[in-house]
Amino acid sequence: AYTRFRELLPAEQREAARSTRLPKSRVLVLPELRANPFRHRICRVFSTAEDGSDSLSFEDFLDMLSVFSDSATSEIKSHYAFRIFDFDDDGTLDRKDLENLVNCLTGQSEESRLSDAEMEQLIQNILEESDIDKDGTINLSEFQHVISRSPDFARYGL
Repeated sequence: AYTRFRELLPAEQREAARSTRLPKSRVLVLPELRANPFRHRICRVFSTAEDGSDSLSFEDFLDMLSVFSDSATSEIKSHYAFRIFDFDDDGTLDRKDLENLVNCLTGQSEESRLSDAEMEQLIQNILEESDIDKDGTINLSEFQHVISRSPDFARYGL
């Protein structure tokens, strides 16, 4: 992991890799992230940068690799998936988060975007299936409950 992190750094920063932050632009070229529709959110969630740059320290990079590894538990994977899908970072998945999630999955082009009616119906279906306490949002425990019933998440996860 250290070698991979170091190789992503600009050549002049490689000697100080342990104390250098990997710019988001360099993280996004990783083959595992390049085509991921949530790549920007992944950088945001794993970054500890206080300047909003979403750069990754070596420890951040290790955390990200650990969560994406096959050996990570479904509980850890679902926790980070929830954080990635929580676009406004408020601790719940509300209608706006779900709309952003669907748009990431379906693409932003005119041909692939759902109509307003289709989006509303899909969000309503998701909430009916997932919102156990009927407060109009999905919290982490509700999300993990739904995920626990999905064999595909366990198999493919994050």
